[in-house]
Amino acid sequence: MRNALFLSLGVFLVLLQSNLYRVLQYTHINGITPSLVLPLVLFLGVHEHSMARGALLTFFLGYLLDHVAGAPIGLFTFIYVAIWWMARITGVRLTTQTWLARVSLGFVFTVVEAAMVLILLAVFGSDTRRPLEISRSVLAHAASTALISPFVLQLALKLHQASVPAGTNTEGAGR
Repeated sequence: MRNALFLSLGVFLVLLQSNLYRVLQYTHINGITPSLVLPLVLFLGVHEHSMARGALLTFFLGYLLDHVAGAPIGLFTFIYVAIWWMARITGVRLTTQTWLARVSLGFVFTVVEAAMVLILLAVFGSDTRRPLEISRSVLAHAASTALISPFVLQLALKLHQASVPAGTNTEGAGR
């Protein structure tokens, strides 16, 4: 049940993100579209008890984003699983309590995601100018993702709490 809820939320966020891109392209601010799926990936890294379930959900969300965004297949799949793993390792459970912490967490991980995309495109891409063009939009993308991440994290927390049986610990997995 919880897997279906998170997967449905992820599909909804991917579709919303792709439509936001079409709407926000008229602002003429390069990279203003937020990454709506990244905060969900961070939430799964922090709060998902099962490593296999968290990694698989993240894998499917990245794979779906690869197809919808027109990215090379495997780019966001790899990056989102790596971001999920970093969130799991850093144990940012305590830092996701306040609004300011959620914003800064979204900003930092979006910059990390952008750096990984740029490095992978520079190493494996056929167009050598593409990473330079994309690098100009990193700050706008990180700022917009940081502003939207508290809302996505709160929505994911509500879904998580609704799907956990009564009397069960709702915090992340014990490490």
